Amino acid sequence: MKELQYLNKYFIKYKYHFLLGIVITVISQIFSLFTPKLISSSIASIENYVRHAQNADAAMVKTDLIHNTLLIIGTTVVSGFFLFITRQTLIVMSRHIEFDLKNEVFRHYEVLTQNFYKQNRTGDLMNRISEDVGKVRMYVGPAVMYSLQTFIRFFIVIGYMLDVSPQLTLYTLLPLPILSYAIFKLSTEINKRSTVFQQYLSKVSSFTQEIFSGIRVIKAYSLEDQHQQNMVDLSHESKTKSMSLAKVQALFGPLMIALIGVSNLVVIYVGGVMYIDGRIESIGVIAEFILYVNMLTWPVASLGWVSSMVQEAEASQKRINEFLKIEPEIVNHNPSHKDIQGQIAFENVSFTYDDTNITALRNVSFTIQKGQTLAILGKTGSGKSTVLSLIGRLYDVKEGAVKIDGTEISQVNLYDLRNSIGMVPQDAFLFSDSIKNNIKFGKEDATDDEVIEAAKKAVVHENIVNFAMQYETVLGERGITLSGGQKQRVSIARAIIKDPEILLLDDCLSAVDTETEEAILNNLLDFCKDKTTIIVSHRVSSAKNADQIIILDQGRILQQGSHNQLVNQDGYYKDLYLKQLSEKELL
Repeated sequence: MKELQYLNKYFIKYKYHFLLGIVITVISQIFSLFTPKLISSSIASIENYVRHAQNADAAMVKTDLIHNTLLIIGTTVVSGFFLFITRQTLIVMSRHIEFDLKNEVFRHYEVLTQNFYKQNRTGDLMNRISEDVGKVRMYVGPAVMYSLQTFIRFFIVIGYMLDVSPQLTLYTLLPLPILSYAIFKLSTEINKRSTVFQQYLSKVSSFTQEIFSGIRVIKAYSLEDQHQQNMVDLSHESKTKSMSLAKVQALFGPLMIALIGVSNLVVIYVGGVMYIDGRIESIGVIAEFILYVNMLTWPVASLGWVSSMVQEAEASQKRINEFLKIEPEIVNHNPSHKDIQGQIAFENVSFTYDDTNITALRNVSFTIQKGQTLAILGKTGSGKSTVLSLIGRLYDVKEGAVKIDGTEISQVNLYDLRNSIGMVPQDAFLFSDSIKNNIKFGKEDATDDEVIEAAKKAVVHENIVNFAMQYETVLGERGITLSGGQKQRVSIARAIIKDPEILLLDDCLSAVDTETEEAILNNLLDFCKDKTTIIVSHRVSSAKNADQIIILDQGRILQQGSHNQLVNQDGYYKDLYLKQLSEKELL
């Protein structure tokens, strides 16, 4: 139960639901216990009539039976009504807790850094926020409710039983210690097998999510049969673990029924002997005890189910806690707000990725003033995208310093910083939503005119209006409906509509032709005149109008200067310029 202690804060939050549920449960159980007493009284009346048939008044006995029958119906209806209210308090409380816990997990996912997502698969993350939280809800809802009902019913029923016959009560309850021991042993085993099963369930979720995301590649390489077999193997392992868990859980039902049956036999035999010996006054007492024992059947049987739910919830909450205990590496150190102007400075920055131990930048220094444009060129893996990641503070610098408006970036309000940045990543990601909403992602309250204007600047408006639904066209997962170039241009429109102080373009024109690239860059010249812009590219055409150009090679600055300066120097930039110029002439 150690892991489940994390949920105590939610029980405190919804304490009124919880306390009201307890009170109503007590009332419901009290009304349900009138039935055995009334049945015992009815049998005693009949028994008394049979014994004293000559002197007994049959009409009075019938009146008593009708009276007791009406009371049984009335108390049963009242008990059922309060049971309904119990569910409306405790089960509704569990839904509130499920809602809060899912949101807490999701918020925590959002603040965790890039390294976390590199080390964990999407399917596993989804499984913990859906399947695992669902298991936890069963604990805070049905498990808590049935535990309360069981405890309260046991307390009240055994009190009634002791009041009628302490000796018969003792014999009736003898099987319970055996039941408790069996529950303890089975619960321990369920906890172990449930943990293993949840782990395999995460593997299946991760595998299927990855396959569905990459289905085009799988079809292109005709690997359906191979991945189908992989899925069969993984599903078989998951089924084996599930069946192993189900076999243990299946022992609960028969065990509970057997022990309750033994208790009934004990009541009939011992009660019968006590009646013959005159130690109990009426056969109605035996009937009353049988009803009490059967009233305990569901609570006793539910102990197994509840114990199973608690063990599964413990295993699931442990998996959830593993993520919730991870501290985000990027923390907002400065809660005060300040407008970002856009000056950026790198001072002897070196950076190594923790997960791969690859050094992406080595002693890099440069300064960009507000309104200036910096272009970064270099071979694949030279550290270009890392520069943009550090400006967005997706990672923290350990060597050197990155400064925004003269302030160490870690001391700048994190949310102000990111709100001031418009980022167009190399791999354009679009959501399964309309094109309009994908563009408005950069500015949620944007008007339709602003959306169209941004699309025109990104030179994608003409493509959009050719779709049947135009801007209302709903894209497939990850924007699969659009071509690579169209996705990049919609991403650019999303950044433009945000109107940021800092615009970061990470090789976002690689999938468009040179003519379209030229049109987009010309549109951006006017748009970016008062913004700090950094363009990462492999093309000289994207960099030639920049105020400053940096050539990176293996994390080091190989060349630095303007287009005119670099094109007149022997080196990487001049060679690239001449090569791309000749290719353009050939076209």
